[in-house]
Amino acid sequence: MATTEHRPLVDHAEQALRQWLAPGRHRTGDRLPPEHDLAAMLGVSRGTLRAALSRLEATGEVVRRQGSGTYVGAIERRRGFSDGLEVLESYALLAERQGIELAVRALRIEHGEAAEDAAAPLELAPGTRATTVERTLVADGEPVAFMRDVLHPSVALPDPARIAAGLEEGKMVLDLLPDLGVTVAFAKTQVRPRLLGGDDPASAALRIAEPTAVLELMEIMHLPDGRPVQCSVDVFAPGGLHIHVMRLMAAPQPASVGP
Repeated sequence: MATTEHRPLVDHAEQALRQWLAPGRHRTGDRLPPEHDLAAMLGVSRGTLRAALSRLEATGEVVRRQGSGTYVGAIERRRGFSDGLEVLESYALLAERQGIELAVRALRIEHGEAAEDAAAPLELAPGTRATTVERTLVADGEPVAFMRDVLHPSVALPDPARIAAGLEEGKMVLDLLPDLGVTVAFAKTQVRPRLLGGDDPASAALRIAEPTAVLELMEIMHLPDGRPVQCSVDVFAPGGLHIHVMRLMAAPQPASVGP
């Protein structure tokens, strides 16, 4: 796993801007300095600055007006994540960039029969044993997600105590895989509605007593050769995840270059 020092420069610029815009320093509607001044303040190129501002614009933290400038947007603190789905990124890295402190509760690691909804995506025969990791993710002291990860039996795992130590530091299972020699190349993600309530374990973990609609993300992590290696089901508390997706217009038909 890459260290903080090797993270892309735009990540550092985004984090520095977010901390600078923290409540108490600026008000919604304040105009920011011109781009060349901001870039000089951060010690980055204008291209890097613009990439960082684009991320903050996507979350509503800044507003850019053509020909007018950049203004402070919604700077009130959210307790959950703001995430785009274009890039596969660990929530631990996302939290670090967004200034969120993570912890875990009710961590459970066991090796047994893989749940049916995980066995099929992992291409496992019914009854196959696999390691399951369940826990409640806490952000800034509040439960934001109930997480369950099932790992393919082909992954050689260390002692559960070592896995637990990494997760209790705020890491995700995705962060631990590179140290095990597992290279995740891509993930297939489904965003689904889910109704919590009753005796659902996620309801208790997220302190939800009444029937409540929430978001559930199911992700299947794949190796470079396409084999599935991890199945994750994350159930988010209301407000625990703010999703934005950048969508590009389809490219026009290329112009003819023939005679």
